[in-house]
Amino acid sequence: MLRVSRSFLGPKGLLARFASTSTETKNRLVYTNKLDVWTREKAKTIPTYRVMDEEGKIIDPSQDPQLPQETCIKMYKNMVGTAVMDNILYDIQRQGRISFYMTSYGEEATHLSAAALDNDDIIFLQYREVGVLLWRGFTVDDCINQCYSNRLDPGKGRQMPVHYGSVKHNVQTISSPLATQIPQAVGAAYAQRHLGKKSITAVYFGEGAASEGDFHAGLNFAATLKAPVVFFCRNNGYAISTPSEEQFRGDGIASRGPAYGLDTIRVDGNDAFAVYNSMKEAKSRALADRPVLIEAMTYRVGHHSTSDDSSHYRKMSDVENWVAKNNPIKRLKNYLVAKDWWNDELDDELRKSARKGVLQSMKRAEAEKKPSIDEMFTDVYDTMPSHLVEQQRELQEHLQRNADQYDVHQFA
Repeated sequence: MLRVSRSFLGPKGLLARFASTSTETKNRLVYTNKLDVWTREKAKTIPTYRVMDEEGKIIDPSQDPQLPQETCIKMYKNMVGTAVMDNILYDIQRQGRISFYMTSYGEEATHLSAAALDNDDIIFLQYREVGVLLWRGFTVDDCINQCYSNRLDPGKGRQMPVHYGSVKHNVQTISSPLATQIPQAVGAAYAQRHLGKKSITAVYFGEGAASEGDFHAGLNFAATLKAPVVFFCRNNGYAISTPSEEQFRGDGIASRGPAYGLDTIRVDGNDAFAVYNSMKEAKSRALADRPVLIEAMTYRVGHHSTSDDSSHYRKMSDVENWVAKNNPIKRLKNYLVAKDWWNDELDDELRKSARKGVLQSMKRAEAEKKPSIDEMFTDVYDTMPSHLVEQQRELQEHLQRNADQYDVHQFA
């Protein structure tokens, strides 16, 4: 027999909530006797927030976050270190030393949103935000061990390169399928709220992922559940080879936020301080039951991945123009130099040191063995079931019988 709890029927129950919601919706309606079709031309374009101009000069002093020298220099080192590592790992993929790689060229400032978060805040990444991990203390060694899939890789060689994750740094493991992390992040944020945590979840993705159904479901869930989550969209102009103008006709991704009931910010994604201020404000709002969508306007300077050649679908002169005129690293460097916190000598030293560090990490990673062959059978079940135990035994016996056919010494 179907039993209905009184809590569903009482004045504070679910039916009462439905009636209240219906009344609220009705009260928001505005009636007119004129047939008026709303078009995208009538809609007001959401402005793009910035703190610095293209030369790194503060436009409005009241918007300068006034971060201490140490923090500003850490931000700059994070961006330079990311770019140097990207350059080297991209090249060694071409040499066949790792199987795959994706760079963050041109988007380094978006990573500095991490500076406005605390370590208790949960992070879900896509695959072009390695600087977020580095900001939290994930090391170059950690990155390169993962890309080499050696025994020190936390993923035990089961993931593609650049699919990082770290329990220690509160960053969920990256997944290749687009946008799956978005509803997952909302669920994590909803759990934080129910547990009474004073922390949020931040989820990163590109504008291409915003075409997936998970994006829309995630935003709607976040709004209706008042989950403490910040959606950070990197609009870099391309979903692999598809330019943004062929992906949507509305006012970018930001226009979708208010439609779902989210507070929304569009920010210059090449302006480190604007990105920092935006995430700081977004976190504050998310903790007050107002989830936020941030659209960071940036540009993908590099190819989509080592499997792509973007010269087939865009002019390289366009890329060169972005590098010259809207370079996020150059903008922050100019700010530091104007403050007398940085100079060319320190810059040369930083880049040499970063390159040396990456090369040393590579050398260490290449010397490590691959994960144990037995790891193929672990971590799926808490206790390995009999059929996997049998498969593992058969593999071990096969390798022993055919030892001259397999080089098992490369495995731990």
